[in-house]
Amino acid sequence: MSRTTPQGPSRRLLLAGALAAVSAAVTGCSSDSEASTSGGSKRLRIGYFAFPSGDLIVKNGRLLEKALPDYTITWIKFDSGASVNQAFIGKSLDIAALGSSPFARGVSGASPIPYKVAWILDVAGENEALVAREGTGIADVAGLEGKKIATPFASTSHYSLLAALETAGLEPSDVQLIDLQPQPILAAWQRGDIDAAYVWLPTLDELRKTGTQLTSSKEIGAAGKPTLDLAVVSDDLIAEDPRAIDAWRKAEAEALRLIASDPDGSVKAVAAELGISTADARAQLSQGVFLTPEQVTSADWLGTDGSPGKLLSYVTDTGRFLAGQKQIDSAPSEDVVREAFHLQGLPDVLK
Repeated sequence: MSRTTPQGPSRRLLLAGALAAVSAAVTGCSSDSEASTSGGSKRLRIGYFAFPSGDLIVKNGRLLEKALPDYTITWIKFDSGASVNQAFIGKSLDIAALGSSPFARGVSGASPIPYKVAWILDVAGENEALVAREGTGIADVAGLEGKKIATPFASTSHYSLLAALETAGLEPSDVQLIDLQPQPILAAWQRGDIDAAYVWLPTLDELRKTGTQLTSSKEIGAAGKPTLDLAVVSDDLIAEDPRAIDAWRKAEAEALRLIASDPDGSVKAVAAELGISTADARAQLSQGVFLTPEQVTSADWLGTDGSPGKLLSYVTDTGRFLAGQKQIDSAPSEDVVREAFHLQGLPDVLK
């Protein structure tokens, strides 16, 4: 039985989910999270994904801890951008990784989430893709009609899946869309409960072993609908501690430089953070598109203080697409998206 993709949850429901999800996440952290609320020390609560990016290099090398020795820094792992959005609504994060699609959702509506994009972690490439399970007979995207497809809703993969279906002449109602996080996707795949999935690394690599890749975010981006892994900062942090944001940006810029200048060291850091072999870490890193700090702050991408780059159009277009697909009630205007950019100090703070 096919069904349409549901509308996104209300802010009230998101807030309820935020309080439960973040409480569980922080409870699972080390005693650092307790220290961050005591003794008057400054704190930073950073959300990240177990996904190859500069974030893992910053975390593994303790680059931010070295830059801000008087801060208690807590790293909190998330599975999807939807959970990150919930956490910001619950005021439980200061900085976090977030896909461009959930960011477009976050700044839409009458009560946008109080955060702003401040950095680009990577551009989605072959590290996010649509794969059909072997034995299903599915050879292309058009062959998904009537099939069960899993993806984490409100994610960049969800956005790219909708774009792939549209290009193939399919409506969301022509397939059975199932909302699953990466690990449950793998379990459902192994049971034979789903026919295809659009997801990211490292789960993606597991699916490829017994599946056929139909398209990737690299291909969909080249066709005009790129997705990116962004980093956002809370409005409270912008108002109260811009120095911490500067230090964090410098650490992220250093990580991007290390990916280019020290690939072996970067591979080791990613392998250690993900608990995988260096061979697997090298393969996963090779599938992403990592910009240089100079490219991040160029007119082609994030932009500089007072002059947003092409990311402004990418996010605005994403919002329009999601509204057209009835994933959000209405698209944020370009002016609203522009207000959700934090570019103060760029690129000078990176020097």
